[in-house]
Amino acid sequence: MVHPPPYTAENRRLPAAETVGGPVSKLCKWVYSLRRGARSLCSFRINSGYIPVGQDPVEQPKLPKGHLAVYVGDKEDDTCRVLVPVIYFNHPLFGELLREAEKVYGFNHPGGIQIPCPKSELESVQMKIAAAASGGGIWRRRKRS
Repeated sequence: MVHPPPYTAENRRLPAAETVGGPVSKLCKWVYSLRRGARSLCSFRINSGYIPVGQDPVEQPKLPKGHLAVYVGDKEDDTCRVLVPVIYFNHPLFGELLREAEKVYGFNHPGGIQIPCPKSELESVQMKIAAAASGGGIWRRRKRS
């Protein structure tokens, strides 16, 4: 049985004179550029400049991990975007605000979560929740003996 020669750099490459400007070389370069272009069109990268259909080209600020954006205000002209820690959504005080939003807007409200209260009221609720979480609030559970 005849074995092929060992795989080395010399028998892997063609001599430079045969590859420079040849039709096969041009075809390979063209196919490579097509593949690279197709890959860039099909892949979505954060900083690629690609905007999905139906999205606003103005970039919203990034949300920190563990937070949700909530829109607060009584009127549409008066709303502002507030970041709320996700853990607050389980608190009874925040639950009251969400129930009020449900009464006003219902479940099929388009867009983000809208809370129909002044921003100062939401900030007050957030401070109470934060105080309770740090142990300085009146909602501290008592140990049963």
